[in-house]
Amino acid sequence: MSQPFHSLPGPENIFRAVTANGITVLARANPNSPSIALGGFFQAGSLFDSDEKLGLADFTSAALMRGTDQRDFFQIHDALESIGAGLGFSSGARTTSFSGRSLAEDLPLIFELLADAVRNPSFPPEQVERLRAQLLTGLSIREQDTGDRASMAFDEIVYANHPYRRPDDGYPETIQAIQREDLIQFRDRHYGPRGMVLAVVGAIEPLQVLEMVERFLGDWQNPDQPHHPALPALQLLDAVTREHVSLAGKSQTDLVIGCHGPTRLAEDYFAASLANSVLGQFGMMGRIGEVVRERSGLAYYAYSSLSAGLETGTWDIGAGVSPANLQKAIDLILQEIAVFVENGVTAEELRDSQDNFIGRLPLSLESNGGVANALLNIERYQLGLDYYQTYESRIRAVTPEDALQAIRRHLHPGRLAIVSAG
Repeated sequence: MSQPFHSLPGPENIFRAVTANGITVLARANPNSPSIALGGFFQAGSLFDSDEKLGLADFTSAALMRGTDQRDFFQIHDALESIGAGLGFSSGARTTSFSGRSLAEDLPLIFELLADAVRNPSFPPEQVERLRAQLLTGLSIREQDTGDRASMAFDEIVYANHPYRRPDDGYPETIQAIQREDLIQFRDRHYGPRGMVLAVVGAIEPLQVLEMVERFLGDWQNPDQPHHPALPALQLLDAVTREHVSLAGKSQTDLVIGCHGPTRLAEDYFAASLANSVLGQFGMMGRIGEVVRERSGLAYYAYSSLSAGLETGTWDIGAGVSPANLQKAIDLILQEIAVFVENGVTAEELRDSQDNFIGRLPLSLESNGGVANALLNIERYQLGLDYYQTYESRIRAVTPEDALQAIRRHLHPGRLAIVSAG
């Protein structure tokens, strides 16, 4: 008998199976909802892109729904709209992701369209050129966006001589260089079942999900599907690096200050996450928000963030300021970082952040989509099926001393990238 849906996901209510061709299937029944949420990913991202055709993985994923051997663009989208459903693809550094939603009774059609898109895309020439024009428009907008330019310059410093320095969506000249044949070759070579993960949550029995995966994707094979390329070692910053990207006519300057952070599987990940909440997330964006925005009035926004992946992560502070206040904001943020590294967090600050982390977990699992994302998170980082059931105890176990050690291990005032654009 299945567990009540309001209980946290765990070994007793998460179905997990691996098909003969290598697809990991995750499912959880929610009889209280008539709908389903589907999500997943497969191992095809921008790490496989050459510098000359950067953005190929992103271009390919965006073109999957533009036409297949069985359906043209209009037939695909008419099929979805006629049942009020959705299906889409996106690409990152390591993977291409997909997500969908529908009523439970329409899930077979969603699976049929998903399988058709990844297995039989036709990349119609007219649609490829329309998509290219859209991508180039987006890149043109990005070129004049102060936040995007600051983030890109920050990545180029922190990930110098490493593939992660590159934007997944490429540059105008690399998108122009991509031909339809490149899309076909990328899909043929890199799309395959090995390492694919798929999660479904909603009003359907898990064994039915497995049956649909077997029916639509069980015979999919790609014996030449490559593994991710070996990545070079990261070069940690050894000094403060300052860079400004000049963009004329901007009334706001965006600022990013930071360095490498913990990986998602680091022992001090929770300690660093809770410390980051104190620094620039909790309440009105933590200490950074209080000092830079609320008390000094130097920023339109100010916060800190921790982005952790499998191989690396970043810990950075972002702010949007008037150009006239840029140096004042930098000085104040650096001063706050120095105090943070010296003193850490108080017991009260830590307790407030712990309460916040634990309290918002059930909210993130209220929807089928939230639970599907949680299952994918477990699988992506190999966290264990009991991850969410042991989450509270792991958060509560962090002490102020743990937080201080994580701060001092990752935040170094003398080894920061300071980037602004505006």
